[in-house]
Amino acid sequence: MKRKTAKELLAESFRELAEKKPIDKIKVKDIADNCGYSTATFYRQYRDKFDLIAWSYSEDVKKIIEKFRYDEASWRETLRDAADYYAEHREYLSNLLRNTSGYDSFVLNMTNIHFDCIKEHLQKDDGISVDEKTEMLIRMYVHGTVDITCEWILGIYNCGPEDLVELYELSMPQALTSLDLMI
Repeated sequence: MKRKTAKELLAESFRELAEKKPIDKIKVKDIADNCGYSTATFYRQYRDKFDLIAWSYSEDVKKIIEKFRYDEASWRETLRDAADYYAEHREYLSNLLRNTSGYDSFVLNMTNIHFDCIKEHLQKDDGISVDEKTEMLIRMYVHGTVDITCEWILGIYNCGPEDLVELYELSMPQALTSLDLMI
């Protein structure tokens, strides 16, 4: 049986607190106290609560992406898993986007994670050399999909997760779909 690390327990503590109050009102001391740790232990794991947020999101997304990377899921299934994740955690993510000064850093982090996933897939799995133009296409795609996803999380759009997946697919630039990303 794998025991949870201090890093994982602190992240769980933060999410638990985020269910009850706006994220901008949660202090590091609150996070540490909630799981029985000291603030010193918190700072050994994270620089600040925004570092915790980024790490936690990265870990969640990594679980979704791993299935795609190891051919356990298609691109569409991966997009569906991501949309389902956003729907399941919509309240928490909305709290995060609405009530932090770290909105821009969270969006940048999301963008970089998604960019790295697509670029790595093209380079390693398909053996494609990713030139500057292709990198720019990937960035354009992930910037757009991340922004729309955040707006969807915030309730600006009312479509369901399956509609979101369809939009992710439809917005993929033709130059990237021709590189066999969506098989």
